[in-house]
Amino acid sequence: MTLADVGSCMATTYANDVLVTADWVEDHLEEFQDDDPAYRLVEVDVDTEAYEEEHAPGAIGFNWETQLQDQTTRDVLTKADFEDLLGSHGISEDSTVVLYGDNANWFAAYTYWQFKYYGHEDVYLLDGGREYWLEHEYPTTDEVPEFSAVEYDAAGPRETIRAYREDVEKAIERGVPLVDVRSPEEFSGEILAPPGLQETAQRGGHIPGATNISWAAVTDDDGTFKSRDELEELYADEGIDGDETTVAYCRIGERSSVAWFALHELLGYEDTVNYDGSWTEWGNLVNAPIEKGEGDE
Repeated sequence: MTLADVGSCMATTYANDVLVTADWVEDHLEEFQDDDPAYRLVEVDVDTEAYEEEHAPGAIGFNWETQLQDQTTRDVLTKADFEDLLGSHGISEDSTVVLYGDNANWFAAYTYWQFKYYGHEDVYLLDGGREYWLEHEYPTTDEVPEFSAVEYDAAGPRETIRAYREDVEKAIERGVPLVDVRSPEEFSGEILAPPGLQETAQRGGHIPGATNISWAAVTDDDGTFKSRDELEELYADEGIDGDETTVAYCRIGERSSVAWFALHELLGYEDTVNYDGSWTEWGNLVNAPIEKGEGDE
């Protein structure tokens, strides 16, 4: 399927045609359930119990924690493991893949970013994610699809969309925009993680010079992304216009993937990178500079 085929069925006011509507997915459910690898629908959650109860027909279920990161290094999958995961689920490098998940696509956006990291071209997000699909009563099933395994030949990795610790250190020195997408309470150091989630760092606060623009600010109440004009204004108000490198981070890299998607894909700010080490790495580093509230620690 070509980009033009997809773009004709979704909003095209963004820089890139990377979103599909729930209506578009519903119209293509037959193709998503076919053993032919041309189309694949994937639900990505941190807990797959909800997927097991109900999901879109034909959707493959991926567990973000156990399947989409290396359990030993807390890193993205190696190229070989990425190829094995996708190929074993009937996904080839030529498949048109639509991703969706819970929490307004937190983990689906991270998976999208990882797909792009390994050079997959035809990958999209279902605008609104799992909650939108369920709340608007689109078809669901508890049947888990089984697709014939295929070969997956990954490209990349594309390091131009990823930031590492040393990149953040240089960003601090150069005054490069850093976008902390966590809650204000996490940003200030009042709490270390969202309520109910694991505390993964020993220190609270934020990277010096970072601006707090919540990941949730890029979506509407129904989980769909805001318009291009609204997104441009949101970031421009904080001096971010795409003219220089922008680094997004959160706690474990999933919420920052939503911001990266908005900046890099929807607004077309090509020099936006995702620091997937995020606060779990930075907040545990010895002697790494941090700020709490308005002051330095």
